[in-house]
Amino acid sequence: MSYFDENQHPHTGPRRSRRGLVAAAALVPVGLAGWLIWQGAGGSAAPGPAAASTPASTGQASTEQAAGKPGDEGPAASPSPTTSATRSAPAERPGAKGPLAGKVIVVDPGHNPGNFRHPSEINKLVNIGTNRKECDTTGTATRSGYREADFTLDVSRRLRTLLEEQGATVTFTHENDRPFGPCIDERARFGNEAEADAVISVHADGSATGNRGFHVILPALVKGGAADTSKIVGPSRDLGERIAGHFLRRTGSAPSNYVGGGTGLDVRKDLGGLNLSTVPKVFIECGNMQDAEDAALLTSPGWRQKAAQGMADGIGSYLRQ
Repeated sequence: MSYFDENQHPHTGPRRSRRGLVAAAALVPVGLAGWLIWQGAGGSAAPGPAAASTPASTGQASTEQAAGKPGDEGPAASPSPTTSATRSAPAERPGAKGPLAGKVIVVDPGHNPGNFRHPSEINKLVNIGTNRKECDTTGTATRSGYREADFTLDVSRRLRTLLEEQGATVTFTHENDRPFGPCIDERARFGNEAEADAVISVHADGSATGNRGFHVILPALVKGGAADTSKIVGPSRDLGERIAGHFLRRTGSAPSNYVGGGTGLDVRKDLGGLNLSTVPKVFIECGNMQDAEDAALLTSPGWRQKAAQGMADGIGSYLRQ
């Protein structure tokens, strides 16, 4: 997703060299701008990035390729014609065994492959607690046409498999089973109504060429209207730090060189999917689809498996403590 609030994080070129970050990420455990990313990763050296491969899916390119819309987030809103906004909490998987048995995890694949066919619906404004924003966006895409919405579904499905193998109950906000959406407010309600132990919203960014790396978005302290994140700020940070550390370790990707000051973390108060959440929740931007080097990773099935494993490791670390 091209998630930027242009007033906070304008799309600019990289602010510093990535070379030093790669060395730090791949070779030695270091503190990144005061955040001990290696605490979550266990201090082990990161494997090198997977080799690039051809895109697993091309499809029609997103209508918001590079810049998207400010605040593009992929959480939730009014129900589509095929889905109710009210859902009962997911039942625990019968006979589930493993370290995550009894835990409920909601995975939110950013955007929807059909969003571009429904511009009027996804441009409808919804309440995000403190103000109003578009229901959803189309997301971004690589220059070869591999869409963010296809990427997020693929990684989310891989992540579900890994978490279920550990006994967790995993539900999705959608699985390309509806024509568009869900909107950002509905996506947030999904995790709340499921009483999820953790929620992760999976994305890829659409920033300027040369901007590389991953970052995890954490909720800021927000109180206003329907938004009150006071109870989830701390747990969400713990969840996000663990995911970032394990993601670095598994993928070998360095933290973003254009947002987060090298920490791999970004605190936001303008995303409805976080503002409206009452359970621990984070977003992850796995890389920049508009940069050729990042795109080569994002289109690699092998790298996507590593990305899913890093997320699963981080979520598991958070839930097992």
